[in-house]
Amino acid sequence: MTQERTGIATFKGSPITLVGPGLRVGDQAPDFTLNRNLLEEASLKDYAGKIKLISVVPSLDTGVCDAQTRRFNNEASGLGDDVVVLTISVDLPFAQARWCGAAGVDRVVTLSDYKSRSFGEAYGVLIKELQLDMRAIFVLDPSDKIVYVEYLSEMSEHPDYEKAVAAVKELL
Repeated sequence: MTQERTGIATFKGSPITLVGPGLRVGDQAPDFTLNRNLLEEASLKDYAGKIKLISVVPSLDTGVCDAQTRRFNNEASGLGDDVVVLTISVDLPFAQARWCGAAGVDRVVTLSDYKSRSFGEAYGVLIKELQLDMRAIFVLDPSDKIVYVEYLSEMSEHPDYEKAVAAVKELL
């Protein structure tokens, strides 16, 4: 049975239900299968040996998600080749590619959870009522151990960019 977590997150003040476990620092990150495009998939092992900053957003076409993705795109330029920044949403891969092109975002890898929402469920960010992934940040070391996690309690708020980037830099 899938775990449901209530009373911990809201969307514009209204309670929402998160599906999946609440991951913690020290946990081994669950594997995932996401889409790079309609035919090509990506999994955690595709980024083996790299430090991973995983930025989860509900949809790139909203103001906070747009700002979050642009911010991590800018930060990525100073983090080096040992770091990959993954932005995950349930937007279709076409929409992700269009948004990145229009926004000039070229340093983050966008991956889509649109097919099965399996990333959202494995990482505890799937919003039951909206079938979107809740805003969250995960930093994984090269062996895929979680060293930083932030689940936002209000979907429309920004994550703590400085703390997430500091967690990445501690691993360099």
